[in-house]
Amino acid sequence: MLEIELFGRKKIYIPKQDITQETLPKILAKAMAIHSTNAFQINYLWNYYKGDQPILKRIKQVRPEICNKLVINHAYEIMNFYMGYVFGDPIQYVQRGVHGAKEGYSDINNVSMLNELMMDDDKASKDKELGEWMLACGTGYRMCMPSAEEDGVFETEILDPRVTFVVYDTGFGKKPWLCVTYNKKFNKGMEYYTMYGYTENEFFTCEEFNGTYRKYQIKSHVLSNLPIVEYPLGIVQLGIFEPVITIMNALNNVGSNRNDAIEQSVQSFLKFKNCNISGDDFDEFRRKGVIKIKVPQGSSGDVDYITVDLNQADSQVYVDSLYQEMLQIAGVPDRNASAGGNTGQALIIGQGWSNAEARAKSIELSFKKSEKRFLKLVLRIIKDTLAVESELKMLKLWDIDIKFTRNKTDSILVKAQALLNLLEAGVHPRIAFTICGLFNDPEQAYVDSQPYLNAKWLRDLGTKAQDKEIKSENDVFPKLPVTG
Repeated sequence: MLEIELFGRKKIYIPKQDITQETLPKILAKAMAIHSTNAFQINYLWNYYKGDQPILKRIKQVRPEICNKLVINHAYEIMNFYMGYVFGDPIQYVQRGVHGAKEGYSDINNVSMLNELMMDDDKASKDKELGEWMLACGTGYRMCMPSAEEDGVFETEILDPRVTFVVYDTGFGKKPWLCVTYNKKFNKGMEYYTMYGYTENEFFTCEEFNGTYRKYQIKSHVLSNLPIVEYPLGIVQLGIFEPVITIMNALNNVGSNRNDAIEQSVQSFLKFKNCNISGDDFDEFRRKGVIKIKVPQGSSGDVDYITVDLNQADSQVYVDSLYQEMLQIAGVPDRNASAGGNTGQALIIGQGWSNAEARAKSIELSFKKSEKRFLKLVLRIIKDTLAVESELKMLKLWDIDIKFTRNKTDSILVKAQALLNLLEAGVHPRIAFTICGLFNDPEQAYVDSQPYLNAKWLRDLGTKAQDKEIKSENDVFPKLPVTG
């Protein structure tokens, strides 16, 4: 693998226009010109993450027979950390609040039903797959369509970003208006693409062969949304390890050279000074380990190894410096670092966990922005599906908050005390369960805990639970008047 210049992925901007057999070839040609560059870079980053790195193509000019190619896969190390830290626990939806400023806001506890539908679709594992593409290559794509199964509502699929792209309008808002995915096919040894594209109201298929688009079919659909949602990692769409690729290449090079130095020291050349020795004598010497030489009269002879020792201590200082720079730029904690103390906060700062948390929150914001587009499509499909509870159809986009959960067992006593303090202070339990960080699914934990919370509230009032019939959460947690 050769080194290439990487500066993030480029978004595809084309003015929104009607899709016809006349306009479509021009639109696709412009989009594919940008996408092909992105796809090439994405393929490079994906293979780099898997271990196919430039050091494997290393060429050594001096003593080429000793040419170690050592891949120290720090890209996998960085990816493994963020995959566990950001996407290790399932991403859950929680009720954003009881009162809303928008008309039609629902205070019925129906987000838990949405989470159950997501569980049926195995969303947690698909989020992990999406996050892997997003972190490694700077972007990822999720497709959502109405379910073809009788008892299903919707189904999703994570698409390969090397064969998928979204086109954005150049006008106000820069909103997406066209999405395309395609398959590579072969016919009689010739390669061509079968392309599938969507606008908000139309679906089209066509074939691309040698830059020519043909066999168009354009039909209407009723989703009123794009079924493919792009999840870009920030504005410039840099992969999580992309900024430190040159450092990782240098670490691979140093590691390979050090390995060469050790091997070349073991296989050092012999120097014969003022000595003549035949090939047969040398072979005998190699078998017996002893050599006898005759030195011309009046001269001195010597036989020794030609060795150049690599200063391993200096090399290690250089390696450590590169490694620390890599961790700092990538935002990965260094578990061997220290801030001069052994308190919890000192370790969090000194080892880089605060930097990692800041980077993780930035990833979350990028993810949430696209996740809202996905939820908008899901709610539309739910609304048009007959076999869905009426309460779930009442769910609005502003009802839902997207919750990432990390470090459930970290400082668990502090978090439990925080939950208790919030409940004692009169904070609504749904809010307290969401922000304390104790639960993978705070919405479901709140729903399951309601009977116990109700009983506790009644005990605190000095009233027995059996003396009052509880009809809903509003009997126990009355609504406050909406002001403003």
